[in-house]
Amino acid sequence: MIPTRRLAAQGFFKRSADEFGRLSRIAWNTEALHTPTKPYTLLNFEDEGTTNGCKTMADRAVGGFSTASLDYEPAEPSSNTPSHARFHGTISTKLPDNWRVERTGYAAFRNQDRGFWLFGRLYWDVDPYAYLALRIKSDGRRYTVNVQTDAVVETDIHQHRLYTRHHRVREAPKSLEEAYDSDVESSDAAEDLYPGGMPAALSDVPPESTIISTSTSTTTSGSNGWETVLLPFNSFVRTNYGFVIEPQTSLARQRVKSIGIGLTDRVDGPFDLRIHKIWATNGMGEADIEEERRICGDNALPLDEGVRSGWTEEPEPNPTRKEPQQQSQEPKKGLKGLKWEE
Repeated sequence: MIPTRRLAAQGFFKRSADEFGRLSRIAWNTEALHTPTKPYTLLNFEDEGTTNGCKTMADRAVGGFSTASLDYEPAEPSSNTPSHARFHGTISTKLPDNWRVERTGYAAFRNQDRGFWLFGRLYWDVDPYAYLALRIKSDGRRYTVNVQTDAVVETDIHQHRLYTRHHRVREAPKSLEEAYDSDVESSDAAEDLYPGGMPAALSDVPPESTIISTSTSTTTSGSNGWETVLLPFNSFVRTNYGFVIEPQTSLARQRVKSIGIGLTDRVDGPFDLRIHKIWATNGMGEADIEEERRICGDNALPLDEGVRSGWTEEPEPNPTRKEPQQQSQEPKKGLKGLKWEE
């Protein structure tokens, strides 16, 4: 009786029921037989409990002076601002009085361990999805998305730069002396962190595979700084304590433990990032386009955005089928094209 009460208090039965319900919906809708067209929500910060279920980290753990907080912010219907989490604090590169610490200036957050259910430890299975989507409001700093899986090396993390419409590259040095010092420091750091060269997903320039809205549609409600970014799962880079690890291995999508965002640009000063929701998706479909337009306004991603990045392929015509009317009809593209059957 006591173990049962303890498990109930820890949410064991609720997690099990929720997971069974999710798997049942997948089986009922036969989503396991084809590419799913509906989003899979991982962290929804409209729920205050999701914010409280995350942990923050900063270099204060090793004596540094950076700070990090994750606070719940209620909705503001007048400006179409949803309830969200605010990741904020201050980055300081000041070194502590500890000769063992050679580098500071970082802050991050991630969700807590998801716990257990009837079949063991609970993970996110995002294998059927091509993108990790984040709806955020950025201050332009160089944030990094961190995904941890049930890997052989527990401290391995797969990372991808969080590119946004407000993304800022490093400022140019003001003098030759600063330029020399900056080049020496950056080249030494880059050689240590990226021995095989700077990965495209961590560079200052967004790779083509990253989807950032450039829409200028006038049919939306207006821009308020919110935007949705799609990061391909197959572009994430395997790292360990910030160092790129070789050989690279693909992200184990079936066993995702945690998702978070970090700031390691080592630029002194405050930071402020708002996060509404993080989910797995195969493109911006009809299931979430209304919410996207309401919150992001002019920055909203268009419907079937996945087509532009080429995440799906059009089905080839079946020569054995004798239906001229069907053959003359072109396959639908994007998420709608997934329902095309030969």
